[in-house]
Amino acid sequence: MYNTGAAFLEALQEAGVSYIFANLGSDHPAIIENLAIAKKENKELPEVITCPHEFVALTAAQGYAQATGEPQAVIVHVECGTQNLGGAIHNAYKSRVPVLVFAGASPYTQENELAGSRNEFIHWIQDVFDQRGIMRGYTKYNNEIRTGANVKQLVHRALQIAKSDPKGPVYLMGPREVMEEPAKPVEIQKELWEPISPGAISPQKIKELTNDLLSAKNPLVVTSYLGRKKEAVEELVRLCERLAIPVIESIPSYLNFPSDNPMHCGSYWNTEKQINVLDEADFILVLDSDVPWIPVRNKPSNNATIYYIDVDPLKEQMPLWYIPSKRFFKADAYTALQQINDYLDKNSDIDQGVVSQRWKQHSEYHNRQAEERAIIEKAESDVITPEFLTACIREITDENTIVLNEGITSHEIISNHIGATIPGSYYGSPAGSLGWNGGAAIGMKLANPDKTIISLTGDGSYLFSIPSTVHWMAKRYNTPFLTVIYNNSGWKAPKQSTLGVHPHGIAKQTEEFFVHFDPPADLSRIATAAGEAHSIMVKNRAKLKSALKEGLQFVKEGRSAVIDVYIPHVYTAENTNTFVKETV
Repeated sequence: MYNTGAAFLEALQEAGVSYIFANLGSDHPAIIENLAIAKKENKELPEVITCPHEFVALTAAQGYAQATGEPQAVIVHVECGTQNLGGAIHNAYKSRVPVLVFAGASPYTQENELAGSRNEFIHWIQDVFDQRGIMRGYTKYNNEIRTGANVKQLVHRALQIAKSDPKGPVYLMGPREVMEEPAKPVEIQKELWEPISPGAISPQKIKELTNDLLSAKNPLVVTSYLGRKKEAVEELVRLCERLAIPVIESIPSYLNFPSDNPMHCGSYWNTEKQINVLDEADFILVLDSDVPWIPVRNKPSNNATIYYIDVDPLKEQMPLWYIPSKRFFKADAYTALQQINDYLDKNSDIDQGVVSQRWKQHSEYHNRQAEERAIIEKAESDVITPEFLTACIREITDENTIVLNEGITSHEIISNHIGATIPGSYYGSPAGSLGWNGGAAIGMKLANPDKTIISLTGDGSYLFSIPSTVHWMAKRYNTPFLTVIYNNSGWKAPKQSTLGVHPHGIAKQTEEFFVHFDPPADLSRIATAAGEAHSIMVKNRAKLKSALKEGLQFVKEGRSAVIDVYIPHVYTAENTNTFVKETV
């Protein structure tokens, strides 16, 4: 019998969804039965990826969408499964990543009035007044499927909204009776449900922006996630090389600008010191960045002219947000950069002497940064510093490697020392809920089966990722990847936050921050127990490079590997950082 559940699955297939990351429950008989029928009859539907935890299901879908731009489906169990998405829905929403989440709902009949009526104890317990309300603050769209007559339209509308800028997750729910309801097949014209076209800037405003740019002595570009569109990187390189404009990345979550380009002037994460190129800039073009700088730590000159281009320039979901920008444009950065470059092609008179002078200045700055990083990486020490560890990882990467960065307090070190140069070769989570690294690696591998995925994470983020679920899935679905844990035996970020507010407080005096993970767990063995991953623990600096090569070899042979590397303890890290700075 053809029912709402069958139509729902067909709609996902028609919309181009490749995978359903599923954590199924008692509200999904129609889904399960139709999936079984499709398998028996060789009917083409999205492949089901069984996920023992909902957080990992959504994180894997996010990783896939970050790599491809294409939303996938996540199916969870009523309000309990919805709540178990937890921080993952925060991440997808704040990261502007498209995904469709479907949850069942407790049956609304109890005496067998309709197919799917309540027949289990849990159906009363899981019935809540406002299940959609759980997701309302973290989705672009939510709705309830009430009939099979228009379920396809609801699915296509939801995905149209998810894929339109600013992109984001959408949520549908459907009770058992509705999903079991007989339905008539509906034909959908997919081309009528395309996402909205990218936004552009009016010609008059492009002229104003470009003229201000050409008048500037020290222009600067700041970006964070422009590289979500790989072609935008090429347009930014074209602009910056043409006018000798330096680029800095604020908490980058994509490869936004090649690190070996002479105009690349560093990546930053909660940087305490004033960034020189930011302070000296008289014109700043902010492209796709939620937090281009942190005013209490470093900020532009009060005299700088700022233009802000973003798919979400008002940050309407952020209660407190503002920067002193002359103009705010709601536009696609790739489109806007094309417009600027086209205007320069046709209308501008560029002072090549000024450009040459800037190129010399900023390329020298870029080279000094590279030299300082090399000195830090090679600094003699008995400990494994994050800089040395990242440099060793860099040596085992190639053009077919994708690096994931959830290093948190090592985030800036990783982004600056990993040396990524190819669009689509570097990703991070630009949101606030930790644990993205594991599921994202699975999603990235599904999207790029021929690539080598290397996930770099702190020990806290590794535990948040639910590694038992992650590595069971990696084994079952043949998505091997290499995990390297930057293990400082605790949460360093809360310690840094406390010192930032109370630099001479009692916590500092007593060295009690309540953040250490002593006694330490054997983190890599979790992955071994759950998914037969190859596990290595490294505490000796001399053994690090051979361990990385060993782990990578296992991954290339089809088996995940986890290398647990001990870097300076959360309670000694400041001393090590001081040593590194003095060496430079």
